[in-house]
Amino acid sequence: MEKLYGLSHLFVTVFLHNFSLFMVVPAITDVTMAALCPGQDECSIAIYLTGFQQAVIGAGTLVMMPLLGNLSDKYGRKAIMTIPMCLAIIPIGVLAYSRATKFFYVYYVSKTLISMVFDGCVPCLALAYVADSVPESGRSTAFGILSGIGSAAFVCGTLSARFLSTALTFQVSTLAAMIGAVYMIIFLRDSLIDDNHLYAPIISEVKPMIARNDGKSKSNIQLLKALRSLQDLTSFLNSSLTITQAAIIAFFSNLADVGLHGSMM
Repeated sequence: MEKLYGLSHLFVTVFLHNFSLFMVVPAITDVTMAALCPGQDECSIAIYLTGFQQAVIGAGTLVMMPLLGNLSDKYGRKAIMTIPMCLAIIPIGVLAYSRATKFFYVYYVSKTLISMVFDGCVPCLALAYVADSVPESGRSTAFGILSGIGSAAFVCGTLSARFLSTALTFQVSTLAAMIGAVYMIIFLRDSLIDDNHLYAPIISEVKPMIARNDGKSKSNIQLLKALRSLQDLTSFLNSSLTITQAAIIAFFSNLADVGLHGSMM
């Protein structure tokens, strides 16, 4: 229980981040329609742009998430999590300033580029932070609490959007994102990662061989190791039938969530 109390700053960070993201979901549909097809009940270009955005973000996430996870093992969960927390302020900050057509396109491009790299990064790194900080016997409880906090942020964000104007919704969302980023930087301590387990491969007992250094710095070598994460991910998924089945279930669950979100747009 003492370990769970030590995660309070992480829980506050995750709540503020999710609250900021979910708060703008109900309003973004009206903003998109007003910017792309003002005065119309249907807008085909909005459907095409949304579909393209989701496809690009999905492809980018597939490539970047293993890399970011690998980098967080080397440089710390907090260091990597700070980047998406700060960058998430930019798209909603644009719409908080103005929802005119040109500003919507600025939002669309910035949101797509940032989400291609960092979409889903904060929840995943938060789970890794919990795993670093809580013993195995208490991780299920901590994961459940973290999931509940994410759901609470979804409910609070959605309800808040119903009682605020569109302009105020984006302004409050931007403020919440800024508070979350500053709070994390000031109060959240980086988790302690056991170096003895970082280099013990999950997939095989054979460590990758590096033939020669060629004068490269240590940081460059670490980055090259991180770039192997896609190959490691494929090997990891093929290493166990249980893991493969869990991955399939997660895929279809997320597919259903994306379909529901797309239908709302």
